[in-house]
Amino acid sequence: MRQKPIGNYIVDFYCSRLELVIEIDGESHDGRFQYDVERQRFLESIGLAVLRFNDVDVKKDIGAVLTAIEGWMKERETTPLPPFTKGE
Repeated sequence: MRQKPIGNYIVDFYCSRLELVIEIDGESHDGRFQYDVERQRFLESIGLAVLRFNDVDVKKDIGAVLTAIEGWMKERETTPLPPFTKGE
C-alpha cells in the first residue's frame, strides 16, 4: 500500500502480510536524519521491518532495488505465503 499512516508517521510503502515498510529517501529527507531514526525505531518497536532506498537508485536502477527486496524476503522466508491480493 502506498503512503500509509502508522502511528504518528506516514510511510512510503507498507505490506501488512510481510510486516514490511519500504522508505524511499530523497531530498525531502535532507536534514531530517534524527526524525528518520526516531520513526524507524518506532516502526521496528511495533514489529515492522524497514527497508530504505535512495530515490536515485529507484529511478536509475530499479532492478537492484527489486533484487534487494527479494533478497530480504528470501532471508525471512519460513513458510510459503498465499498469493497477494490487490492492494497488499
